[in-house]
Amino acid sequence: MRGARLAPCLPLLLLAACWAGRADGHGVHPLSRIAIHRARVALDASAAVRASPKLLGSRGEDTAWVTVEFKIPRASDGDWIGVFSPSNFNASTCPGSHGSGPGPAICSAPIKYQFANYSSVYNRSGTGALKFQLINQRQDFSFGFFTGGLSNVSYSYQHITSCYAIHSPSFIRTHRLHLIHLQPALVAVSNRIVFANPKAPVYPRLALGKTWNEMTVTWTSGYGISEAHPFVEWGMKGSHPVHAPADTVTFGRESLCGEPARSVGWRDPGFIHTAFLKNLSPEKEYYYKIGHTLHDGKVVWGKPKSFRAPPYPGQKSLQRVVIFGDMGKDERDGSNEYQNYQPASLNTTDALIRDLDNTDIVFHIGDISYANGYLSQWDQFTQQVEPITSRVPYMIASGNHERDFPNSGSLYNGTDSGGECGVPAETMYYAPTEKRDNFWYSMDYGMFRFCVADSEHDWREGTEQYRFLDRCLGTVDRAKQPWLVFIAHRVLGYSSGFFYGFDGAFAEPMARQSLEGLWRRHRVDVAFYGHVHQYERTCPVYEERCVPDGHGQGTVHVVVGGGGSHLSSFTAVAPPWSVYREMDYGFGKLTASDARSLQFEYRRSSDGKVYDSFTLHRD
Repeated sequence: MRGARLAPCLPLLLLAACWAGRADGHGVHPLSRIAIHRARVALDASAAVRASPKLLGSRGEDTAWVTVEFKIPRASDGDWIGVFSPSNFNASTCPGSHGSGPGPAICSAPIKYQFANYSSVYNRSGTGALKFQLINQRQDFSFGFFTGGLSNVSYSYQHITSCYAIHSPSFIRTHRLHLIHLQPALVAVSNRIVFANPKAPVYPRLALGKTWNEMTVTWTSGYGISEAHPFVEWGMKGSHPVHAPADTVTFGRESLCGEPARSVGWRDPGFIHTAFLKNLSPEKEYYYKIGHTLHDGKVVWGKPKSFRAPPYPGQKSLQRVVIFGDMGKDERDGSNEYQNYQPASLNTTDALIRDLDNTDIVFHIGDISYANGYLSQWDQFTQQVEPITSRVPYMIASGNHERDFPNSGSLYNGTDSGGECGVPAETMYYAPTEKRDNFWYSMDYGMFRFCVADSEHDWREGTEQYRFLDRCLGTVDRAKQPWLVFIAHRVLGYSSGFFYGFDGAFAEPMARQSLEGLWRRHRVDVAFYGHVHQYERTCPVYEERCVPDGHGQGTVHVVVGGGGSHLSSFTAVAPPWSVYREMDYGFGKLTASDARSLQFEYRRSSDGKVYDSFTLHRD
């Protein structure tokens, strides 16, 4: 019985979920559901797929909508359309392949996909149309039309009956199935789609440099240094502009450490450029524009942008800091929705954009894009947050989905990075670290000092990172910078998230034993974490007991991991130190205007309104 004829009696999506044993799909990257390396090419003259328009971005746009029309004589619930880039994705592009002999027929995952039956008339007529949003990603595109579902799975009658006896007893009574083999089959490929200038500089990302009066601008393009010189034109409004040259880097498969990043998830990242804008005047407005000078003298420009320079250390002014973790990305065209992988990512992004005039700096504290080794998703993420990153500094921390992989030097031996091992995150986004691979750093911003830890490297007492944290926390002048903030991705302090509370530790093992004395000795005001996909706030706490505020004896610990990924549950009973907890999507916001009080607000992504707040007071 062929997979394409199974739909009338058994929806393939339910069958696949039943086989997998986890129908919700939480925590599983949607692209990893596709067994693209086992897909077969079965081009069918009776099937067709066509995309229009063929030329995108003719007016300099970085995004465009494409209509994809398709038809097939016999429709199935498992039919899907995948977006591929480059447009040629056959066996000839596989590493070490010459297009013949044994090996995969297709060895690169699509950028995204939609099921054909998203088009409402498809199952009745075998024809349909879908709209995809494409972004400029340096290469051309084509659309593959597949039957046979996403996965290559063989189902026996015994397996199906044991799984479906609970879900559909009537199905078991009325159908007799023998061995069923489901496998993605490519039946048609569309025409080629391309942006007018696929190499154009795109998606600028601001970050603070290693001194308070330095701003960095990072962006992506298709221009290597052999064909163009990258730079930023910048200056105060009304002043004569100056040019800052940019450094250029990239990376190859060999820089990555595992699957799928080195195999089906690989996609050329292009070139990443970073320029350093120095000697800024505090809190002045600057404009800037990224560009590339070609060898013939022509300049290819990005779009004009602006930013406000940071305050000097100790400056007393209105300073507003947004902090969240675990956001990921989502698709505005509805692609990949079956998996519901990062369901609130766009809500959080849009809420931040709406409040951008009241935001001075953003911290995304780990689990950034959730690309998990599918490198095309980093471009998708940088485009999604570009309205934010092009206007305010966007500082990141390293999380398990950026760094962790066996034998990679990570403190943890999981596979959450999908073989990335930190390379894309540390290349795509600048942070003022001393060593790029050791992703911890210190940052002064007005009345704040931020000490950002790398929870994926060893932070225990006696380690290099512990010594750094001791220096970062201990060298601040509290008379000038009264607000001391600790940041890490994993919870090194307090959380009653279910998987932390299960064994009664309420944090990473050995975390508080190593760090709590450090926080108390240096009177850390607030510590922020992600990793747990929810919001929680503690009292000022030390050794699991609430202590009076205002005396520097305890630290408020805040989990802000509800940036967009699927939510996590809490322990049934809240510990005494847990003041407020909510299983919803949102972000935190710190506001300081003087040295005496610091306000914190928790805002939901759905409406941007405040649902929890507290104020710290200092003499």
